[in-house]
Amino acid sequence: MDRQLDQQNSLPDDGTTGTLIGRVWLPDAEGPAVVALRGDAVVDLTATWPTVSALLETTNAGDRLTSATGSTIGGLSEILANTGPKPDRQRPFFLAPVDLQALKACGVTFARSMLERVIEERAGGDPGKAEDIRKSLTAEVGSDLSAIKPGSADAERLRKSLQERGLWSQYIEVGIGPYAEVFSKSQPLSAVGTGAEVGLHPESGWNNPEPEIALVVNSQGQAVGATLGNDVNLRDFEGRSALLLGKAKDNNGSCALGPFVRVFDDTFSIDDVRQADVRLHITGTDGFELEAVSSMQQISRDPLDLVGQTIGRHHQYPDGLVLFMGTMFAPTEDRDQPGLGFTHHVGDTVSIATPTLGTLINRVDLSTRIEPWTFGAGALMRNLASRGLL
Repeated sequence: MDRQLDQQNSLPDDGTTGTLIGRVWLPDAEGPAVVALRGDAVVDLTATWPTVSALLETTNAGDRLTSATGSTIGGLSEILANTGPKPDRQRPFFLAPVDLQALKACGVTFARSMLERVIEERAGGDPGKAEDIRKSLTAEVGSDLSAIKPGSADAERLRKSLQERGLWSQYIEVGIGPYAEVFSKSQPLSAVGTGAEVGLHPESGWNNPEPEIALVVNSQGQAVGATLGNDVNLRDFEGRSALLLGKAKDNNGSCALGPFVRVFDDTFSIDDVRQADVRLHITGTDGFELEAVSSMQQISRDPLDLVGQTIGRHHQYPDGLVLFMGTMFAPTEDRDQPGLGFTHHVGDTVSIATPTLGTLINRVDLSTRIEPWTFGAGALMRNLASRGLL
C-alpha cells in the first residue's frame, strides 16, 4: 500500500466514540484475540468472549461491552501501524473483525448494478462487447428499472413485459422479483482485514472491487452491527455463466472486511446504515485513479428485508452471519483500451469508506501469490482450547 495505516485513515469520523470491536493476532498466543477499542487502547476481551460470534450473541451487547474489562494489548496507533500486507508477525496486528459467522452476500440490489450484471451476461464475459450492449440495454429499460420496488405489482408487470420483449434475464429476475439473490461469499474465518492483500484469480482479465456495507447478524436474525466490505468480483467468470458464481466470488483473499465492527448503540443504528454513502477510491501504480460513491439510499430492498430473506425459519445460522448488501458501483471508465472499461491491475490500492464506519484499505494481488488461508475453524478451536478459553 502507498500509506501506513493510522487512526486518521482508519477510524470513523467520531473516532472511538461508538462501540468498536475487532480481532487482533497475538504472537505469543499464536492465535486471535477479541478486542474493543477504548480511546487509543486496544483491550483484550477474549477471556469473556472467546469469539466475536459469541460476543454478539450477548443480550444488549453494546451495554455489556461498555462495562467489560480486560487487559490492554497495546495502543491503537502502534497496532494499526503493524497492520499491512507484510506485518511483523512478532507483534500484534489487526485481522478481519469477524470469525465464525457465515459470510453471505446479496447481489443485484441496485438498479445500476443490475444492468451491469445483464451486460456481463449478454457479453459472455467479454469486456470488448460491453459498451455496445450497455448503450442499447440502457436505452431499452434503464429508465423503467430505477424506481421499481422489487416484488411489487408494478415489478411483476415489468418482468412480464421484459419477457415478451426478449429482455428477460436471471439478473432482472432477482433485481425486481420477490426474492433477493443471496449467496455464500466465502467461508467462516477466510476474510482478510484492513491492510491485507485481496486476491484476484490469475485467469481473470475483467474484474473489480465491490464497495459495500455488511451487516453483522446474530443467530436470532438480529442485525447487531455493521462493517465495511469489499466483495471482490470477477466479471468475466460470472458473465460466462451464473453457475461460475463460486469461482467469480470465492477465491483466496477475495473477501475483505473491516476495519472494525461498529455495534449498534445510541451513537449508531440501522438508520445510519440506510443513509450511508460508501466512497471508493482506487489508486494504481500506473497513476490511474478512480473515485465513486454508492448511496445506500438508492438500494432497492431495505437492509432488514435482506436479513429476513437470508435467516429465519427457512434457514438458521447458529454462529450468526455477515451479510454484504450489494453495491451500485459498476465501473465503466476505460483504463487500458477504449471500450474495455475498468479492470484491476496488480498493485492497485482500494479504499472503501463511510463516515460512521471508517475506512477499509487493501492492496490487490493474485490469489495465488498472497498469503494462503490456513487458520480455519479447527485451528481456532485448538488454539482457544490450548489457551484455556474453551
